[in-house]
Amino acid sequence: MAPHDEQSADDEVEANTRRIEASVVTDFSDRMSYGGYLDLDTLLAAQRPISRPEHHDELLFIIQHQTTELWLKLVLHELETARDLMRANELAPALKCIARVKHIQKTLTEQWSVLATLTPTEYAQFRGVLGNASGFQSYQYRAVEFVLGNKNAKMMQVFEADAAATAILRHALESPSVYDEFLRLLARAGYDVPADVLERDVTEAWTFRPELVPVFAQIYADPEHNWSAYETCEELVDLEDNFQLWRFRHLKTVERIIGSKTGTGGSSGAPFLRRALELTFFPELYAVRTEIPG
Repeated sequence: MAPHDEQSADDEVEANTRRIEASVVTDFSDRMSYGGYLDLDTLLAAQRPISRPEHHDELLFIIQHQTTELWLKLVLHELETARDLMRANELAPALKCIARVKHIQKTLTEQWSVLATLTPTEYAQFRGVLGNASGFQSYQYRAVEFVLGNKNAKMMQVFEADAAATAILRHALESPSVYDEFLRLLARAGYDVPADVLERDVTEAWTFRPELVPVFAQIYADPEHNWSAYETCEELVDLEDNFQLWRFRHLKTVERIIGSKTGTGGSSGAPFLRRALELTFFPELYAVRTEIPG
């Protein structure tokens, strides 16, 4: 066909309507569809406001938290895989998982701006129907904290009525954290990680170990020679920075919407969230910065 006879791109749209190409599949009577693959009937039926009469903004509140849980499911999946890859000395693919988590964290932090469009007056009109339901009871969030090393066995009692959640958290509690596996990897690579660090009780929350700072100082003193370890250290710092930004944004959103009111789950509310900013995952990776000359 001569060039002047070819249909131009402009001819594909007429009266502001795009032509459906003949090759586009439209019969899904016996084919997998988008909605079928994603089980959209189930997913989109999971938003069930309980305020009566139904308050307009309750749907926002539900979707905000449901999408957060979906992202947390993926974060947990990626962090567990990263941990397992480190155990197998597969550092490069582990860092790919961590890189993905960092992008998810940014999305989760940005989501708070959507919830922040909920005014105090609007939220007060349906807050009562939540009863004692609270984000504090998110077992996936707790599992993410556990996988990163912020273990707290006392949190398990919140989930005693949910056998499935308890099993997930018990596994996360009793398994080495991402940091534990990174330190074990460093030891296998010849770095002088103390034996008692490698043999610690992994069900306990990680606490600052000053004897690790010289190990990281060695890595930071010669990044080129220690590149893999150096890069991983910085990726872990990114993870913690992002996590703290999420916590801070959570705190400020709560203060914006309910001020100093107590939480629906029984916590003190904003003061309780503020104390979470004092929790840390990788304190030695921050402490080493003080030891770097210059």
